[in-house]
Amino acid sequence: MTYSISEVAKELNLTVYTLRYYDKEGLMPFVERTPGGARNFKESDIDFLKIIQCLKSTGMPIKDIKDFIAWCSEGDSTLQERYDMFTERKASVEAQMEELRKTMEVIEHKRAYYRTALDAGTEEIHKHNRIGNFIAN
Repeated sequence: MTYSISEVAKELNLTVYTLRYYDKEGLMPFVERTPGGARNFKESDIDFLKIIQCLKSTGMPIKDIKDFIAWCSEGDSTLQERYDMFTERKASVEAQMEELRKTMEVIEHKRAYYRTALDAGTEEIHKHNRIGNFIAN
């Protein structure tokens, strides 16, 4: 079974424009075309596009994604490069998660601050510690 570009866009929650951009950038050399030039996506193409989406969501540049696609085309001789790339991506995502965890701590602190103020009907409850809270407000 094959899918049109609009069906794939809907399935992946992307725009047709984004898929065409990916194609223009060389991220979809695996997608076959009809004699008329329309893209015919197979299930395996959609699965590969999900990997591309995953890599993009980690902040990976398109140039590096192109390298990954080229390595996949080269076969087993590039297994180490692909493994190393995903190891680097894992470290990058872990660092992003740590930053988000720290951000969440600040947000939770501020929620508690404002919840206390709301319950009291005023920020005056925090006045005794105002200088320390000034920066955190």
